[in-house]
Amino acid sequence: MVPVFTALARALDRFYQVCGLISAALLVTLTLLILASIVSRIAGVYLGGVTEFAGYAMAAGAFFGMPYAFRSGGHIRVSLLISNLSGRARWAFELWARGVIAAATGYLAFYLCRLVYYSYIFGDVSEGGDAIPLWIPQVPMAAGAVCFAVSTLDSFLRAIVEGEYSLTAPEAEGGRE
Repeated sequence: MVPVFTALARALDRFYQVCGLISAALLVTLTLLILASIVSRIAGVYLGGVTEFAGYAMAAGAFFGMPYAFRSGGHIRVSLLISNLSGRARWAFELWARGVIAAATGYLAFYLCRLVYYSYIFGDVSEGGDAIPLWIPQVPMAAGAVCFAVSTLDSFLRAIVEGEYSLTAPEAEGGRE
């Protein structure tokens, strides 16, 4: 493969690892927020917005975890059809499937970014006791969706660049299919 593509692929793989670390940090944050909520209830102290912030951390953690999981093979694949195909037919099906997921995640990322924009423009605030502007917790979720869209587009482009002899899915490098 061309050295530029190799360097870009390595950089993107490191980027997906960073997304995984961000996801892990958000899941730890989620755990701490839930524990704070439990302890505060036992102590009879009201912590406004903790439940909402836990939900925001969960959504952002899920979206930031998707690029890493996709690249490392953590997403579920339907291998029944692919295992019965070989050669050019398998490559064409893989290319089609990767194109569909790239288009779907691009669509999702676009509309989540648009949601953030409109929440900011219209001054939407949460209905909970914290009354936080909604664009603030929506930004990490949209950023994670953009990262996921980048990972699926990367997978699609790698399949095109590497050609039909690269019949391995992204997860094959991680040892799972």
